[in-house]
Amino acid sequence: MPLAAKMRPRTLADYVGQQHILGGNSPLAQSIAQGNCHSLIFWGPPGSGKTTLAEIIAQHANAEIERVSAVTSGIKEIRSAIDKAKLRAQGEGANKRRTVLFVDEVHRFNKSQQDAFLPHIEDGTIIFIGATTENPAFELNQALLSRARLYTLKKLTREDLAQVLQRAILLCENEQGISIELGEDAKQSLLNRSDGDARRLLNLLENCLDSVFADNKNSIKGISVELIAQVAGSKIALYDKGGDAFYNLISAFHKSVRGSSPDAALYWYARILTAGGDALYVARRLLAIASEDIGNADPRAMQLAINAWDTFHRVGPSEGERAIAQATVYLALAPKSNAVYHAFNKAKALAQQTCDLDVPPHLKNATSSITEELGHGREYRYAHNEENAFAAGENYFPEALARGDNSHTTLYEPTERGLEKQLKDKIDFLNQLNRNSHDQRY
Repeated sequence: MPLAAKMRPRTLADYVGQQHILGGNSPLAQSIAQGNCHSLIFWGPPGSGKTTLAEIIAQHANAEIERVSAVTSGIKEIRSAIDKAKLRAQGEGANKRRTVLFVDEVHRFNKSQQDAFLPHIEDGTIIFIGATTENPAFELNQALLSRARLYTLKKLTREDLAQVLQRAILLCENEQGISIELGEDAKQSLLNRSDGDARRLLNLLENCLDSVFADNKNSIKGISVELIAQVAGSKIALYDKGGDAFYNLISAFHKSVRGSSPDAALYWYARILTAGGDALYVARRLLAIASEDIGNADPRAMQLAINAWDTFHRVGPSEGERAIAQATVYLALAPKSNAVYHAFNKAKALAQQTCDLDVPPHLKNATSSITEELGHGREYRYAHNEENAFAAGENYFPEALARGDNSHTTLYEPTERGLEKQLKDKIDFLNQLNRNSHDQRY
């Protein structure tokens, strides 16, 4: 058996980690210890103990466990597991047992496959336990979520991993009759490369032990930092387009640019590329940032983002990725304003609430003699014929809005940063001309 399988805990007392849901007298720990199992879903990263916890629950509940993987199974396998559960539920005496149906990677099942579990959860035929590495709110049916309690598992801490490592070393020494020498630097290297994943830690330790010969005289196997590096190889970046890792990296990138940290923005951009992400997705996000987070504080940001995108298409990924990096640094250091973003949202909300208001006659076009007789365009003041090319006192809102609370029609409020400071001064100047005008529209 692989070391990870040998090390799998059989009881809750041997389980390491997840103290935020299992520590002390937590409801889940009490439920497991008493054998009062309920349907649930474990959401957490690989190697955090989802499968192990499911098996421990079945053990404490004195239940048989049926395992189904959404990667390799379909409706046929689901029905087979349900049929076995029904037979156990209908048995008599010692043959009558509960069934825990453990579904690994449950998010990979489609809606109809997930729906197949619902009636059997409700009638108690199965105790459903699903495991997923993806956000259940996005990947699982609401009907399934409403019938199972959701528990979030976290990466194991360094202390948790150190405890697992110590147990594994003792097991290997006892089984193989050897002594394992593991210096502090080598230990820290193992913990660092495991990244909170107990399975990865145990596999790495096992591979190291398989790669080194024991000292015949003393039966000692020494594991060095160099050996660990050779066995571990290149680290594979965590990334799944459309999955949580994808959105987390993009979110970190966006927040770094918005937070004016060019170094962090470049780091997350490089992380996306290292994981095989699309540089043009980052370019598109930069365009969104230029509008949402910079706006008129520096209108050049949008043009530079467009230029970087265009450069990528013209010269290819190698130079194109660097152009996107250039735009990333510029946008990160550009003055920030979300005034346009907020103004547009307020405008859309106001338009939704007042969509029944007619366009004022002076703003309509007289497209025919009939519309001219109706007063379309009458008394419209042509701005270019006015002093400062500004028709002071004119109003371009429907009258009902113009006579109402000014706060409803004050949508764009520039900041004091970048070019917007000049725009704010211009707006203040024009508003003063409006207030002083003797030719008010309404």
